[in-house]
Amino acid sequence: MFHSLLWRRQSRHETSSNSPDNSPKYSSEDRAGLSIWIHLTVWPLLASFTGVTLLLFGLRAAPLPEESLSNPTDIESSDGARIATWSIAGSGTHHVTAKDVPERLEQATIAVEDANFYRHRAFSIPSMVRATLVDMRHGKVVEGGSTITQQLAKNLFLSQHRTLARKLREALYAIQLEIHESKDTILLQYLNVVYYGQGAYGVGSASEIYFGKPVHELDLAECAMLAGLTKGPSLYSPLTHYRLAKERQQIVLDRMVQCGYISRTEADAAYQEPLHFVKNHPPLEVAPYFTSTVMDELSRRYHLHSEELLQGGATVVTTLDNLLQNAAERAIASTLPSSSHIQAALIAIDPKTGAIRAMVGGRNFQRSPYNRVLAERQPGSTFKALLYTSALLHHWSPAREVNSQLTTFVRGDSSQRNLYTVHDYGDFYAGRPITLREAIARSDNVYAVTTNVQVGPKAVAETAHAMGITSPLEAYPSLALGVSPTSPLQMATAYATLANGGIRVTPYTVEEIRSEWRQQDVHAEHISAPVLSPQVAFQVTDLLRSVLEPHGTGYGVHNYLHTMAAAKTGTTDTDAWMVGYTPSLVCAVWVGYDNNQPLTVSESHLAAPIWAKFMGTAQDHLPTPWYRPPSGLVQRTVDPLTGALATNLCRTTETDYFQPGSEPVESCPLHQPAPGPIHRLNGLWPWVRHLFGG
Repeated sequence: MFHSLLWRRQSRHETSSNSPDNSPKYSSEDRAGLSIWIHLTVWPLLASFTGVTLLLFGLRAAPLPEESLSNPTDIESSDGARIATWSIAGSGTHHVTAKDVPERLEQATIAVEDANFYRHRAFSIPSMVRATLVDMRHGKVVEGGSTITQQLAKNLFLSQHRTLARKLREALYAIQLEIHESKDTILLQYLNVVYYGQGAYGVGSASEIYFGKPVHELDLAECAMLAGLTKGPSLYSPLTHYRLAKERQQIVLDRMVQCGYISRTEADAAYQEPLHFVKNHPPLEVAPYFTSTVMDELSRRYHLHSEELLQGGATVVTTLDNLLQNAAERAIASTLPSSSHIQAALIAIDPKTGAIRAMVGGRNFQRSPYNRVLAERQPGSTFKALLYTSALLHHWSPAREVNSQLTTFVRGDSSQRNLYTVHDYGDFYAGRPITLREAIARSDNVYAVTTNVQVGPKAVAETAHAMGITSPLEAYPSLALGVSPTSPLQMATAYATLANGGIRVTPYTVEEIRSEWRQQDVHAEHISAPVLSPQVAFQVTDLLRSVLEPHGTGYGVHNYLHTMAAAKTGTTDTDAWMVGYTPSLVCAVWVGYDNNQPLTVSESHLAAPIWAKFMGTAQDHLPTPWYRPPSGLVQRTVDPLTGALATNLCRTTETDYFQPGSEPVESCPLHQPAPGPIHRLNGLWPWVRHLFGG
């Protein structure tokens, strides 16, 4: 337009020069066009310049925020107490000074993150244009294009949620940083707050966590490895993805060569250098095994990866009960010998919901983070509760008797027979027929294998899987004795099915997630399924009470308890167990050695006191009335010597619950009342009839 106006003005000037007065004349059209040009060009430029000037003055006058506006990620127990926190100001941070940071680390960081760091003022226009085009193509923010200054602004003052509004605030804070701080200060601040993975914020912490040395001792190869982590700390972690970490290290070294910081020879030598890593773990202080399980569940079930959570902006409410967790840790610490390397695991869950209330996966998380709650070991006789559940489902009678003596079972047909001899613990047998209640109380192996053979190992395995066992179970007679490995978590789940009236629940640790990047909070979904009848669940529960009564294998620890409980002990050569419950809580305890070292006699009895100490506290903490028998069961008192209905002459009796049709109907033949006079006359009547020819 401006050139058009000039052309028209020049043409008219030439024309007018031929006129008598030679004076230039401007038309109203010329003046209108010039006015439009001024309004469309000059004034917007002046307004923009004024706006930018005022903005810069305002940013210079405004102080930077004194504290980070980015909230940390808090993990809380069920009562709101904080059990773990991750943030740039958390315990994973170790501030270093400028003289501590190797020059190679600064160069590696600049080369891979922001090659023009010392030449731009807060922004890199080419990077921003490229990122904007990518974001427009995807319809959302997917690529940053951020300089080191912008990344520092984000880490110091903003959440990690990618929105256009946050990017605008990031830009303003980046300008302020460049106004108020020198480039060297900005770089040092960045190196002190950026996240390197494994709970490490800043190069000081990262150097210790990955290499076990102070940052000033890092060489070129180590500096390149750390500089490459910030793009994706979990993806490029050398502790979990070594190949990808080396590929990323190569990229950093190549960029350093391109920037002129090092030669190709130095880069190749650094890449070939062997690196030695220290496998440390996030600083978890409260319930570390539980908190690690929470992080795994957040990733597996809710697709929230650790890097997203570790960088802040979320609150995770868990199922942990602090009082029960302390009781669990105290029970293990006070029971296991301090001089021994023996390990223990404890898991406690709410049978109605599956909420995990306490978890101890070992004696020391820092020394051994391996969670033994998830480890598969032989459950021994604790499996018998599942076996007898299957038997009762197949209409087994609690009064049914099996002879307790050394027994050899024959498997297979006549062409191929296998003999299987069953021994009781210490080869101690009752030497007489016993009922199911006594078999559970004394943990009789002969009764268990007999039941397994008659019910069918496949049917028993199906019942166990329905109740919550996910490990493979071999359908052999020895299945009854708990020879197929499973975990404390699985055993607690299976027993919770009994405690919950036949309804199986799925254990979980995360109750609620509140985060800055989600539109609404996430609440746990309680997953459950009915797999047993309430009648069978109650029958097994009532029978398991006998374990804690006189002559039961768990009676020695009953003094720790305050009310009734159902439980079962289990012992193998290498494993000691106790699993049991009240209506409000299920607890499984395992004790053993990681290397399957055989247990001594005293060590084989360590699981029971741990369980009882913990459950005694739980009974006080979570008082609940005992179960009431559901409708559809028949209550009968029997003589355990015969399994028949007890008479008033039976000195030992037991009261059991039966499914209709499985209860005994005959009276005890050993303790019949003496016949009275009328009974004696009735007995003579056949002889009288015979005498008189009747």
